[in-house]
Amino acid sequence: MIRFVLPLMALCTTSVHANENIADQYPGSALYSAPVEFIPGVFSAIGATAPPTYENSGHNNNLSFIVTGEGVVVINGGGAYVLAEALHEEIKARTDQPVILVVNENGQGHAMLGNSYWAEQGVPIIAHEDAAAEFEDRGFRILEAMQVLNKEKAEGTYLQGPTETFSDEYIVELGEYRIEVRYLGPSHSSGDVVVWLPKQDLVIAGDIAFHERMLPLFEDTYTLDWLETWDTEFEALNATYVIPGHGHPTNMDQVRLYTKGYLEYLRGKIGEHIEAGGGLADAYYVDQSRYAHLDTFEELATKNAGRVYEQMEFE
Repeated sequence: MIRFVLPLMALCTTSVHANENIADQYPGSALYSAPVEFIPGVFSAIGATAPPTYENSGHNNNLSFIVTGEGVVVINGGGAYVLAEALHEEIKARTDQPVILVVNENGQGHAMLGNSYWAEQGVPIIAHEDAAAEFEDRGFRILEAMQVLNKEKAEGTYLQGPTETFSDEYIVELGEYRIEVRYLGPSHSSGDVVVWLPKQDLVIAGDIAFHERMLPLFEDTYTLDWLETWDTEFEALNATYVIPGHGHPTNMDQVRLYTKGYLEYLRGKIGEHIEAGGGLADAYYVDQSRYAHLDTFEELATKNAGRVYEQMEFE
């Protein structure tokens, strides 16, 4: 198994490098931050650990790419045409290899709205069939919300789903890279996938794994299913290196702490609340203070508690 020495930024396990109060770390680009080479050939432009804003152009997730020697594979279309175009400029500044594939990690706007740019470049775009269905169903609302947020920076963005879908896995071998795009099971949102590089012992985890910011729970995020997928499939990868969907590249211990650990902790607190006869109104305020240092805590903690209560009430 190939091992690499990680840069200082990647080894950091605190939130010192991620601060939701920093509006933009890369003023010369629409991207929130410039791509950094995490291990040889694998780059990621780390998004803001904050909600999408006009200042960060909606770049609040990680946009990654792999320079394989036989072409570049991009992971995430980006949250707008302008972000995909900016990422492509960064890729062209680092290699002459063309982009030959785009992977959408799920059906959310930050994964798919930039497909409009990549489709114009003639690049194939793949996604899980459930993510494609989600984007087809909700795409108009997602696009409209981005247009309100990004104003003139929304120009050029239109609804473009993947050009190809899969159900279980999509595998390509390019240069020294075996790239396995895998659906591991239900997790954060419909059709979430990971990109597993077994030779490099690295997983681009998408929204299955969070770091440095609090994860959000949607109405259709079933925490018990997410935990089962984590325990039975994600842990089985035994990855040394993790590029999460949000937050800086890190390791399994950190994403386990802030994803699986948080879900188990919140479910435990809500379970105690239900056992004591508590209702929904008070469930919003169960103690989550041990996670108060995470970015987006103020925006998400109470909402998450309410959604977990609504699920566990009927489990």
